[in-house]
Amino acid sequence: MNRAEIVVDVAAIRHNVRRLRAAVGGARMMTVVKSDGYGHGLGPVARAARAGGADWLGVATIDEALALRATGDAGPVLCWLGVPGEEYAAAIERDIDVTAYSLDELAEVTKGARAAGRQARLQLKVDTGLSRGGAMQADWTELVRAARAAEQDGDVAVTGIWSHFACSDEPAHPANDAQEAAFRSALEIAHTAGLRPSVRHLSNSAAALLRPSARFDLVRCGIASYGLDPAPGHTPAVLPGLGLIPAMTVRAALAMVKRLPAGGSVSYGHTWTADRPTTLGLVPAGYGDGILRHASGRAEVWVDGRRRPIRGRVCMDQFVVDLDSDLPAAGSRVVLFGAGADGEPTAQDWAEACGTISYEIVTRVGGRMRRIHVDSEAEEHRA
Repeated sequence: MNRAEIVVDVAAIRHNVRRLRAAVGGARMMTVVKSDGYGHGLGPVARAARAGGADWLGVATIDEALALRATGDAGPVLCWLGVPGEEYAAAIERDIDVTAYSLDELAEVTKGARAAGRQARLQLKVDTGLSRGGAMQADWTELVRAARAAEQDGDVAVTGIWSHFACSDEPAHPANDAQEAAFRSALEIAHTAGLRPSVRHLSNSAAALLRPSARFDLVRCGIASYGLDPAPGHTPAVLPGLGLIPAMTVRAALAMVKRLPAGGSVSYGHTWTADRPTTLGLVPAGYGDGILRHASGRAEVWVDGRRRPIRGRVCMDQFVVDLDSDLPAAGSRVVLFGAGADGEPTAQDWAEACGTISYEIVTRVGGRMRRIHVDSEAEEHRA
């Protein structure tokens, strides 16, 4: 095997998209593939998602949308994060839905449509309480009226209206009710202005699974598509049979194994000192490969059938694990995190150890690691 590698099972992604589609009833499914498919690889993830039933794919930027088209994907795609001066024409030429948050952004989309010589597919985003991207409610009426005028002029077709939850991973949070109510109000204002979008969408993974009233025409599933729980502590309780499978496994080969006497200290700053004789394993991956330094002394890996704790500080290229006097051979496999089926840590385990979320764990890892895509369903069929 390689020094350190990321193995992505596209069969798991197909499976997850199928299960998510079944769980959300009649709503259409958008699989979010931004940030290189949440670190899983844009092209293979997109193909797996489409094969699993994704009606739409979602990305953040126009560059990502164009890269997606370059993989051969021809289905509906939405992108949503522009900046002043953004060039929209290339996206419009490729039938990519773009998003406007403001009158200025709408004007730039209209300019792009005229440059492309074709109507832009436009979605409008309203800020219902996340206070991030999207039109403020005070500006919403003016934006939808302007969008309707641009539609009547033939420059745009308003294909969607959407927003984003702030607290959907906490189902009882009062912000969820407030945001859904604000979204419904925004839809009424848009309808009064004459807009008739084909998709209205508010729900991310957690809301898609836990808040049926907010599914509307389309749901956007990101992290759940990769097999990770979007609302830890809540999703399994509500949907115990959902059966998502983590698609990413990060693994390495032990670079060396050495004995450490009692009183020996490990890594920079000597933050850990052995209180007994033990053995150490050197794992050839570090924060230069996206391994969080916060994992120092907190996270565990899987070696030789057991979980092994990280000792001392994670370095740029390597970290050390405590093998508890066992002596696996140099070159033995280390699983940093995976599906958890055999007892190995998961990305969620690493997130909890590092005080973060699984999204950050899977999107940060990479660096010098090789990424490999496998298809366990095809391998089972061949067997």
